[in-house]
Amino acid sequence: MKKFNIRKVLDGLTAASSSSSATAQPGTPRENDVVQETLQSEHFQLCKTVRHGFPYQPSSMAFDPVQKILAIGTQTGALRLFGRAGVECYCQHESNAAVIQLQFLINEGALVSALADDSIHLWNLRQKIPAILHSLKFNRERITYCHLPFQSKWLYIGTERGNIHIVNVESFTLSGYVIMWNKAIELSTKTHPGPVVHISDNPMDEGKLLIGFESGIVVLWDLKCKKADYRYNYDEAIHSVAWHHEGKQFVCSHSDGTLTTWNVRTPAKPAQIITPHGKQPKDGKKPEPCKPILKVEYKTTRAGDPFMVLSGGLSYDTVGRRACLTVMHGKSTAVLEMDYPIVDFLTLCETPYPNDFQEPYAVVVLLEKDLVVIDLGQIGYPIFENPYPLTIHESPVTCCEYFADCPAELIPALYSVGCRQKRQGYSKKEWPISGGNWGQGTQSYPEIIITGHADGSIKFWDASALMLQVLYKLKTAKVFERARGKEEKPNTDIVDEDPFAIQTLSWCPESRMLCVAGVSAHVIVYRFSKQEITTEVVQLLEVRMQCEFSEVDSPDPGGEQTPTLPTPGASSSPQESELPTQPSTGSNSSDGPRDNIPCLQVRSSPLKQSPGNQVELVIQLVWVSGEPPQQITSLAINSSYGLVVFGNSNGLAVVDYLQKTLLFNMGTSELYSPSDPYQRQPRSPRKAKPSGATCDSNDGSNASEDRCRSPTSAKMSRKISSSSEQKTDLEKGGFQRRRIQTCKKQLCCVKRTATARMNLKEDLCRTKSDPIFYARDNSFTRSRSSSVASIDRESREAISSFHFCESFPRKTDSLVSPCLLVGTTHGSVMMVALSLPPSGDQRLQQPVGIASCGTLVKLKGGILTMALLDATGTLLPPFFEQWYDPNASDEEKEKSRKRRPASPPSSQESQDTHFAILCSEKQAKVVALPSQTRIYKHSITETSFVLRADVVQMAGANCIACFCANGHIMTLSLPSLRPLLDVNYLPLTDMRIARTFCFSNLGQALYLTSPTEIQRITYSQETCDNLQEMLSELFTPVETPEAPNRGFFKGLFGGGAQSLDREDLFGETAAGKASRSLAQHIPGPGNMEGMKGAASGVVGELARARIALDERGQKLGELEERTAAMMASAESFSKHAHDMMLKYKDKKWYQL
Repeated sequence: MKKFNIRKVLDGLTAASSSSSATAQPGTPRENDVVQETLQSEHFQLCKTVRHGFPYQPSSMAFDPVQKILAIGTQTGALRLFGRAGVECYCQHESNAAVIQLQFLINEGALVSALADDSIHLWNLRQKIPAILHSLKFNRERITYCHLPFQSKWLYIGTERGNIHIVNVESFTLSGYVIMWNKAIELSTKTHPGPVVHISDNPMDEGKLLIGFESGIVVLWDLKCKKADYRYNYDEAIHSVAWHHEGKQFVCSHSDGTLTTWNVRTPAKPAQIITPHGKQPKDGKKPEPCKPILKVEYKTTRAGDPFMVLSGGLSYDTVGRRACLTVMHGKSTAVLEMDYPIVDFLTLCETPYPNDFQEPYAVVVLLEKDLVVIDLGQIGYPIFENPYPLTIHESPVTCCEYFADCPAELIPALYSVGCRQKRQGYSKKEWPISGGNWGQGTQSYPEIIITGHADGSIKFWDASALMLQVLYKLKTAKVFERARGKEEKPNTDIVDEDPFAIQTLSWCPESRMLCVAGVSAHVIVYRFSKQEITTEVVQLLEVRMQCEFSEVDSPDPGGEQTPTLPTPGASSSPQESELPTQPSTGSNSSDGPRDNIPCLQVRSSPLKQSPGNQVELVIQLVWVSGEPPQQITSLAINSSYGLVVFGNSNGLAVVDYLQKTLLFNMGTSELYSPSDPYQRQPRSPRKAKPSGATCDSNDGSNASEDRCRSPTSAKMSRKISSSSEQKTDLEKGGFQRRRIQTCKKQLCCVKRTATARMNLKEDLCRTKSDPIFYARDNSFTRSRSSSVASIDRESREAISSFHFCESFPRKTDSLVSPCLLVGTTHGSVMMVALSLPPSGDQRLQQPVGIASCGTLVKLKGGILTMALLDATGTLLPPFFEQWYDPNASDEEKEKSRKRRPASPPSSQESQDTHFAILCSEKQAKVVALPSQTRIYKHSITETSFVLRADVVQMAGANCIACFCANGHIMTLSLPSLRPLLDVNYLPLTDMRIARTFCFSNLGQALYLTSPTEIQRITYSQETCDNLQEMLSELFTPVETPEAPNRGFFKGLFGGGAQSLDREDLFGETAAGKASRSLAQHIPGPGNMEGMKGAASGVVGELARARIALDERGQKLGELEERTAAMMASAESFSKHAHDMMLKYKDKKWYQL
């Protein structure tokens, strides 16, 4: 008896692969032997380049007033450093612990970071990629506050226990000098004062240290005498302390919204108590308590009143009010509202010396999701225009595309239309954070990044030379009517109320044609124009794409009769939950199923379109018998043919955007068998009816419609016809609506409609076009192979990829012709032949012919990308039309409007001249055309699946670049599919990465590493070699400003600043050694020798020279100090000798 194999039966049912082989099996190369492949493994190396965007979850901030560098720490242990526009740097602590505080060694090119895991680190900023020089990990105490005085090498560290330890930042060793909390407070105090929340030295006396405890106790500690000079007590908890520059007063902010001002020599009570936002009762009682003032800064000016800047402190009755920054200057108080909660702020001053007039000129405010700099020197406190690309997350990013080596004129064109969108009212002064220098890179090719967002906006970014600058912003939601009564507040989390969210986009850089698909099953085609126009009527095309189920195949026929609402976990689009509340424009009754209704309503009023991308056509999928349209999973536009093609789980549709007609609307299953091109060519609905046309038995095209109608569509067609007749009154608005219906049948093996939709989502969440599902499913452990488990996830076959090309649609063809490659989620690749009318007027009048040519090949997993090579291995990109301004004069149009010349058609009877490159989630294949024989095959992964694949140009050749769900980045040569690179780079931890990862030409790639940041990487060895030259430089040699002049009388009577020899106090000689168990010293990798070895090229030589000068200066300084010490010692010896001589000068020998 023959043995029965259930696995083979299931594999046959699911039709996952036409080949049982899972390993690389190259076929007979034959004519491929002539293709010389130049790419080798040594051309590839993977490394991170730069990170752009707002630091995700910021926690702390610091500023170097001499170097003009800003540092921001985050809750994930990241450090972001900013200088002038284009100068950015990213580095990461290994522990990933939150950065609680940052302290610059001002003008020293170094930074100290304190982390939540009780470690402190010294970063060397004198190299292009900062590195840690030293680390110190505290074992027994929790770090709460750090303070590093200007031009001091001794760092004060406050702890949760209330103690203060002192660290030498040069050697990163602890001093034996410790200020214990029980010595600092009064002996009569019975309670613990709480953690240290503030440390600072008196601006005029470095020997006096001001220590603030959380409970409200402030202590002025004498470092020399090791005792407390004064103690200041207040009933409310302290959040921050700020000195007046003369050192005679300080201000404390408290948890009840009050500010207390204390005279140093009067500790009994505050000199002043104010509640900035408290209501003052008339009877003289205490004001009502307010929210805590989290931070206060007190800055003085020579010519006017001091500035007091504070965050928090609002009244409790201001519920729902935004976070505010308060600026008190003289008698005026300005309350500045912020869009997000305040994390920290810093007042920027002219001098780094704390004992001089501060002269504040700006306030840097770090918000949870923004960075704002306020100009204090202008009336009204305007903000500076931010030059950094920090608005990536203005609305959540839902899709991303990367274009390297674009046409040179694109960036200026986009900038010219984008500069008109800039806001007004910014400060006229230059951006104050102006440190660092740009890189000296030689790579200067144009790069553009396009991001699609949840609010329907699209941003174009100039990404050339490792920088990022927004060029132009397009708002696609303007095309539609907005729901009334919604808040205008920006929404920063993807929720189900984003009907305009961008799903996927297709852009032709040469013609500047843009096509976008949204989650509400809408497609918008844009042309680029430099002139402003007003569109009276938005061209609208409505398409009905449906999937009919066979009752024989369905095990649950009842589920087909009643539309099942999706569960929240299975919701595939925002409109599913929102649409029932939207006004209906269709023919359904109030209690009947929706039918022929689009998800969004196109605006009926005239649309003013600014220069830039302007709407050419809006295409909307409509509801079908109570079921919402399926989301669009793939999209492509071709400017040379004038066609847009899009697909979903129901099939595909081809639209002629020149004639504004639907050419082709077919179910996926019908693509498998070749058909006569004329049977699939419905008459133009524009000619049948001017508005509101549908294909029914009364439109004069019944003969053609009967040929393309499936056997089960007759009753459905009558139903739609009656619906359309009822809707004529509704369609007399200000926009044209054309309804197209192509009835069809598709057999799908699903149990219920809701189950099918849920399974479809699981299938599509691994395609590059899906923006929503990262919140639904973060697990990528499931196998995507055809196995017993995969039968449970079987769903409708969706269209996953398109590629326009000019090749051989059929085996028998000897001439190339326009065609379309179609890939599906089940791994099938189909050919569709296109027949284009001659250009000119005939193109606008004659229909385009389309014919399905059947299956070309089958692969395991869904198809991700397709491309075409010629016989020499050269990439054949889709044809395009050169850009012309559609609103220019006819003469200018004719000058610039030239179709890209096609290669001369040649007859090839026995030789294959094209190679189709096909890549799926599991494998890659190369198929020769027109013979349609497989030449090469490579299994990319067995245990995982590919998330993104692109055919890219690299070092003058082509390759396939792949990113797998297991974190591997791989490249394969073309056409032989040899593995060239395989690096385990990034395990997939978030669907955001899968949704936004994209490769580009010349070895560039990027992804969204957080909701607010883009991480750029390179897989090119050449770029890695030149990275040091290309990166910006943070540290630049700047002379430290001169110290303030003490003046004659202060020098005479000792009224100036008192210096302190901290070395004598904190050094090992005087203070002894610290306990070894208190903290552990960890040497860092970023020492000077490592830096010298890493530096290269001209910039490296300059850096080495600068380092040598610094070292020489340091040695000269040490020599000078030693010389001074020897002179002092000699002077002391001379004095003692002179005293001895005077003592014994007149004494006789017997008196000695």
